[in-house]
Amino acid sequence: MTHGALAEIQTQVMWNRLISVVEEQAQSLLRTAFGSVAREAGDLSAGVYDLSGNMLAQAVTGTPGHVNTMAGAVAHFLERFPVDTLSPGDVLVTNDPWMGTGHLFDFVVVTPAFDGDRAVGLFASTCHVIDVGGIGFSANANSVFEEGTWIPHLYLRRAGVLNEDLLSIVCANTRNPVEVRGDLMSLVSANDTGVNRLIDMMTEFGLSSLQPLADHILQTSRAATRQAIADLPDGCFDYDLNLDGYESPITVKTRLTIAGDTATIDFSGSSPASNYGINSPRTYSHAYVVFGLKAVIAPHVPNNAGSLGCFELISEPGTCVDPLPPSPVTARHVIGQMLPDAVFGCLAQVLPDRVQAESAGSIWVLALASAHGRASPDSLAGTTRFNVMNVGIGGVGGRPGKNGLSAIAFPSGVGSIPLEITESQSPLWFRRKALLRGSGGCGQWRGGDGQVIEIANREPAPFTVSAATFDRMQHPARGRAGGEAGAPGRVSLGSGAVLQGKGIHVIPEDDSMVVELPGGGGFGPPPKADIAE
Repeated sequence: MTHGALAEIQTQVMWNRLISVVEEQAQSLLRTAFGSVAREAGDLSAGVYDLSGNMLAQAVTGTPGHVNTMAGAVAHFLERFPVDTLSPGDVLVTNDPWMGTGHLFDFVVVTPAFDGDRAVGLFASTCHVIDVGGIGFSANANSVFEEGTWIPHLYLRRAGVLNEDLLSIVCANTRNPVEVRGDLMSLVSANDTGVNRLIDMMTEFGLSSLQPLADHILQTSRAATRQAIADLPDGCFDYDLNLDGYESPITVKTRLTIAGDTATIDFSGSSPASNYGINSPRTYSHAYVVFGLKAVIAPHVPNNAGSLGCFELISEPGTCVDPLPPSPVTARHVIGQMLPDAVFGCLAQVLPDRVQAESAGSIWVLALASAHGRASPDSLAGTTRFNVMNVGIGGVGGRPGKNGLSAIAFPSGVGSIPLEITESQSPLWFRRKALLRGSGGCGQWRGGDGQVIEIANREPAPFTVSAATFDRMQHPARGRAGGEAGAPGRVSLGSGAVLQGKGIHVIPEDDSMVVELPGGGGFGPPPKADIAE
């Protein structure tokens, strides 16, 4: 074997080792996180970066909305804190929606990796925390200032000493201070794990710098992605995605332009930003647009700054996919997690045999709380105050050759939170949680089914649910290539009354809430037997 061949093998081994480093970083976060949405559902991400802030590798554990937003977030940190101003033991933090992951509930933590006194790389991680103050997890705010505590780019730890002043401010402005502080410490610990494993790796391979490996990763990924785009036919392809919205329906107008080895998504003409918190900041919109494009065009290429940088986004500032501060953004995934369907609608015109039907898209965050402040004091006397979170998951669109997956959080990839966890944290109980059979759209390949979930209070008191992220109740997932639409979502009381809109609903004492998650669209004309049914 030639020296060149051996060098290529060693480079590939180091690349794989780098991925294992960030996976251990993510596993550290999963095992130490306090919040159930991070610990149980995996609503987090972890990654390693070169000294210019380019993401080199991501953990398999994580969501596109976290991983792909963090691909750009680290560069914002470096604008304020250049690498040559950092020291061993430093940790930086922010939850800026426009320079982080799109809303205040996600803290991004960045830690420089030092080999002795020489910086060699950066680690970043993020996770969703249960509460950041303000009005809570609700789309009812009219500005980001009402949504919670906004932390700019600051030191969370400096030369090994925690910034207790900052932590005190954060904890004083949350309803769940123990959980939130615990999650921040878990993020710090996860990054420290990544730093230690990176130094071990560099020592083992005799590396004095990570940059040669970084350059190989970025160049190889970029070239492979460009080639995949170049293999597609040139042209412009349009698709309109319709969503329920909040005060009015929303249309995301999408144009895909393929020219040589460049793919561009243009959202010009989309609906203006909502007055309520369902808007998707550009960083979050870009994250899910790139995910949709890459999932179809170049799924074989690793996810890093090299491959992600091959896709371009055009958006109009002030629209629902590019809101300007201080627009409210808490429930940004209502729009953001639907954007892969918009992208797929364009790609289906280019690669009809490789693109699935529309899916339920946005997960339904079940933000559940006691009704203190929303019901009469008499009805709540002696009852428990609580603020917990669970998730409802719909169906995935049918695919060429396969039925859609049922109760799978696509495109976010988060898992379910076991109902026992929520029941242990609150007086709530789940009367039922099951697949909603038949909610997937008919087709040659059926759409995946959603779920039905019924929740009640064990105590004789009302409780609330924030319907901030409930969508596809008026605009169900459309089928493709002759497939039928999936069933729309529905929210009602156990006693029968239907609940409307994205507001905060009070579930009366001795009643229950029933949510029916939307199904995915079908693919291809349904068999005659299905039509007869």
